[in-house]
Amino acid sequence: MIRAAVLTVSDSASANSSADKSGPAIREILQRSAVSCDDYRIVADDAPSIQTAIKEWCRRGDIDWIVTTGGTGFGVRDQTPEAISPLLERHAPGLVHLLLQVSLSHTPLAALSRPVAGTIENTLVVTLPGSVKAVKENMDALLSGGVVTHAIELIKGGTGKQVHAALAAEGAGSVPSAGQQHHHHHHDHHIPQPRTLSHDPSAAASARHRVSPYPLISLEQALRIIQKNVSTLGVHRKPVTQELRGHILAEDVHAPQNVPIMSTTNVDGYALRSTDPPGIYKVLTSQSHDQGIPLPSDSIYRVNTGGPLPAGTDTVIMVEDTRLVSTFKDADGADAEEKEVECLVQVPAGENVRAPGSDVVKGDLVLRRGDIILSEGGEVGTLTFVGRKMVDVHMRPVVALLSTGNELLDLQNPNPISGGDWGGIWDTNRPSLHAALHGMGYDVIDLGIVPDDVASHVAAIRKGLDSADILLTTGGTSMGPTDLLKPVIERHFQGTIHFGRVTVKPGKPTTFATIPCARARGSGGSTPVFALPGNPASALVTFFVFVVPALRRLGGWPEARCQFARVPVRLASAMALDPRTEFHRVAIRADTDGLRAFSTGGQRSSRVASLSGANGFVVLPMRTPERSRLEAGAAVSAIVIGDILPML
Repeated sequence: MIRAAVLTVSDSASANSSADKSGPAIREILQRSAVSCDDYRIVADDAPSIQTAIKEWCRRGDIDWIVTTGGTGFGVRDQTPEAISPLLERHAPGLVHLLLQVSLSHTPLAALSRPVAGTIENTLVVTLPGSVKAVKENMDALLSGGVVTHAIELIKGGTGKQVHAALAAEGAGSVPSAGQQHHHHHHDHHIPQPRTLSHDPSAAASARHRVSPYPLISLEQALRIIQKNVSTLGVHRKPVTQELRGHILAEDVHAPQNVPIMSTTNVDGYALRSTDPPGIYKVLTSQSHDQGIPLPSDSIYRVNTGGPLPAGTDTVIMVEDTRLVSTFKDADGADAEEKEVECLVQVPAGENVRAPGSDVVKGDLVLRRGDIILSEGGEVGTLTFVGRKMVDVHMRPVVALLSTGNELLDLQNPNPISGGDWGGIWDTNRPSLHAALHGMGYDVIDLGIVPDDVASHVAAIRKGLDSADILLTTGGTSMGPTDLLKPVIERHFQGTIHFGRVTVKPGKPTTFATIPCARARGSGGSTPVFALPGNPASALVTFFVFVVPALRRLGGWPEARCQFARVPVRLASAMALDPRTEFHRVAIRADTDGLRAFSTGGQRSSRVASLSGANGFVVLPMRTPERSRLEAGAAVSAIVIGDILPML
């Protein structure tokens, strides 16, 4: 199903929504055409408001088509074309011509309309006039011939094969409408139909691909694809304990009561009346006096910091402003409990007292939906402080983890899969990724080392689908005849490989897929799968760059926090550039002039030692004919994955 959003641009409608007639008309037309439209907004005729709405929808990644109405004429306040044109990445002059042609066939005044159309990332944007009549005419032209349906299919990566076949067989008049197109593609809301591009693992090694059939895409494209095909898991209610760390709040939290709930003291001392003059008083305590009964006039009440004041008192004198006069004696005649104390000063009302609600008033907003419950304890402390025993949070994804390859050995259980004299290599990826995941608070299901055969791959992936929200594998993503992950995902689970190669170093063969799964708690009924390269450094780098944003999105993290923070740093030494975007492992240290990045040494993808001591990756741009290296002192961006270090 196509997902659309409607934006009405109108000063009058933004002040009074009932004045908007065109927006509802568009939504009604979309509904009749089986196009989903849950997003509808009205903004005033000003460019920033228009741009904010458009950018927000496009960044979300789940809107296929944005239709605006209003602000396209010659009026002084008509700014829609000027607001949207700079945002368009690819303009669609053919759609503009179609809109003008249709409108001009009804009135010559349409010559004064200034529509624009094009794409922003993977979203089609079309601007329509403000009148209901023009809107209906334009929408009919866009939908009746399947123009928008075909455009969106192509934008999302499809081939348009069905439309081209219909055109060839019956002519343009038989192109399916948006509703008919939906009927044929009801099982795929966001992506092209699964394609089987991988090699056939049952064929001889000589039949394998010599050139990867998967297009090489940019880092930015890969991150957008992940964001579009991974969605947040559900919400559940959990007790407020240390186990909340790493969860994301799914509700606004208001204080259920005043804090403190009654008057308390913020010092150690004695509660009394502000009218009590200096003098000698009997000492009462919680053991000798009910705090709900007014305090006798000849007595004071001993309190410790945080303790409640008894009825009838309004101030607290500190211990330092008193003198012990007498004590009760124990059975041996030794001093025991205080009996009488002299108050040396008179204390004004409210002194050393925390009034009810002085910290938090009942109903105050103390935490917001989307807040991250950090391991430092502040959020858990706040929830406890206001007396919240349970809270709604987003589910945290469970991760299934496996390594592939007959050459691998488990360090703790070194039983070789391959025969002969092969000594094998230690499986570095599983322990290192497990450690990283555990440190982030994720539950991990360890599926072990999987041999290089189809049956073992199928069994392991099926187990992962049955028990986890995301699958993370390493190895088996390259061009060898026993690299089985892509063919198994496509041929045995009807999964979709969204990308199989990225222009990054290390990690070119990084693969992202989704597999339809009945138990999936998010991502549109599919389970995300990341197949990372087998080289240890590549696996860890791509985990931080690609997998962590997906884990955070599954767990309900705010979009702006899904990726690790990037900070400006200066290089401590020169670095050569590569034709791909490179993540150079570094130790980021703070000095008086800011942050400096020190290389951790050789960056070979198999050299996991380059990550030992690394707390970040310098993001080196692609090499160009004009620039092949960055010199020491160059300012670059770095991804921070650990604590910033002090200078040595």
